[in-house]
Amino acid sequence: MSVTSLAMATPPAPDTGDTAWVLAAAALVLFMTPGLALFYGGMVRTKSVLNMMMMSFISMGTIGIVWILWGYSETFGADSTGGWIGNPFVHFGLNGVLDATYGTIPGPAFAAFQVVFAIIAVALISGAIADRAKFSTWMIFTVIWATVVYFPAAHWVFAFDGFAANTGGWIANGGWFLGGNGAYDFAGGTAIHINAGAAGLALALVLGKRIGFGRDAMRPHNLTLVMLGAGILWFGWFGFNAGSALGANALAAGAWINTLGATSAAMVGWLLVEKLRDGHFTSLGAASGVVAGLVAITPACAVVTPIGALIVGVVAGAVCALAVGLKFKLGFDDSLDVVGVHLVGGLVGTLLIGLLASKSSPTGADTREGLFYGGGLLQLGVQAGAAFFVLVFSFVVTYAIGFVLEKTIGFRTTDEDEVSGIDQAEHAETGYDFGNLFAGSRIGQHRAAHEPDARHHDEGKVKA
Repeated sequence: MSVTSLAMATPPAPDTGDTAWVLAAAALVLFMTPGLALFYGGMVRTKSVLNMMMMSFISMGTIGIVWILWGYSETFGADSTGGWIGNPFVHFGLNGVLDATYGTIPGPAFAAFQVVFAIIAVALISGAIADRAKFSTWMIFTVIWATVVYFPAAHWVFAFDGFAANTGGWIANGGWFLGGNGAYDFAGGTAIHINAGAAGLALALVLGKRIGFGRDAMRPHNLTLVMLGAGILWFGWFGFNAGSALGANALAAGAWINTLGATSAAMVGWLLVEKLRDGHFTSLGAASGVVAGLVAITPACAVVTPIGALIVGVVAGAVCALAVGLKFKLGFDDSLDVVGVHLVGGLVGTLLIGLLASKSSPTGADTREGLFYGGGLLQLGVQAGAAFFVLVFSFVVTYAIGFVLEKTIGFRTTDEDEVSGIDQAEHAETGYDFGNLFAGSRIGQHRAAHEPDARHHDEGKVKA
C-alpha cells in the first residue's frame, strides 16, 4: 500500500476545539439533572422532597448503565428497519465507538453528549407522578421506558443518515409519513419534551390523583430551591442547545443567542399572564416561564432568527401559563405540570418552526422556510406530523408500561405512606430535621429536661 493510499484510509483526526466544546456541553447537560431535582424538589411538599429529588438522581444511574450496554446502539446503530430502530447489538457495550470519529469529534464524545439527553428525558417524567409512586417500580420503569420509548424516538429524530451510521431515523431523514421531508428538531423538542410530557400524562392517568387533589393545598414547600433549580436548568441548557451543533462554530453561537432570547421572553410572557389573571408576579411563575421558554426553543433554536426566538418564547410563556390550569378542568393530576410545560411547550416550539423557519437563521441558506417567510404550509405539516406521531406513540406505549407495572408489582404507594410522607416510607429519611429546630433555645431546654432522649428511646425499641 502506498503512502498516499494509507493516508486516505486513515480517518481524519477530531478537531480539538470541537471536542472540547462537546465534552463541556455534555457536562452542562448532565448538571441539568441535579438542577431538575432542585426544581422539582422545591415544588413538592416537605414530606416528599427527597423522594422527588431521588427520582431524578436515579435516572443518572439506570440510564447511564443501559446506554452503555444497548441504548447507544439502539439509538445510533445501523438501521435495517426503514428508519424505526437501530441495531441494539452492533455497538453493545459501546463496541466500535471508542475508536470511531463522527464528523469532527471522537465517538466517545458523541456518545457522552447523547447519553445526558437520555438521562434528563427520563427524569422529566417523574414530576407528573410526584408524591405517590413506589421508588423501586420507578427504577424499573426508567429502564423499560428508555428501551422501548426513548431510544427509538431518539433514533427517529437524531440519527441522520451517514453520520454515526449509514442509515438513520425517519423523522430526521424524511420518511414516507412526512412526504420525504425531514422535520426540524435541533435539540429534542419531539424526542425529549413532547415525548416526556406525553409519558407523564399517561402515568398520571395510570396512578390516579393524589389524595386531596383539588381539595387540599399542595403548595411548593421551598421556592428558593425552585428558583435555584430553574437557574441551573437555564445555565445547563446552553449546553443542551448550543452543544447540539456538535462543534465550536457559528451554528452553536446562533443557537446560544436564540436560547437566551426565547427564555427571557418566555419568563416575561408567563409573568404578564399571571399579573393580568391573578394580580401578582410570582417567583414560581418566573421559574416556570424560564423552563417553558427553554423547552419551546429547543427544537427551533437553529432555524429561527433572534426575532423569531423572541416570538417563540413569549408565545410559549403565555400559552404554558394558561395550560397548567387544564389539569383541574380536565381532572388529571399532573403534579408538577410536566404536561402544561413540557408537552405544551414542546408542541409550541415544534409547530412554530412551520411558521418562523428562516434562511436568516443560524442554519442559513439550507433552511426550508416557514409560512411567514414564504415557504407555504409544507414545513408546518411536516412539523405537526412528527410532533403528533411522537405524542401518540409515547402516550400509548407508556400507558401500557405503567398499567402492566401497576397490575403486577404495583406502581402507586399505599394511601398510608402517601399521607404520612413518601420520604420516610420509601427512603427512611426526611429532607429536614425539625427535631433540632429549637436546640439551645428555652423551648429546647425545656424539651431536653422533660422528654426522653430520642436515641435512648430508639435503642429501647430495638432491645425490646
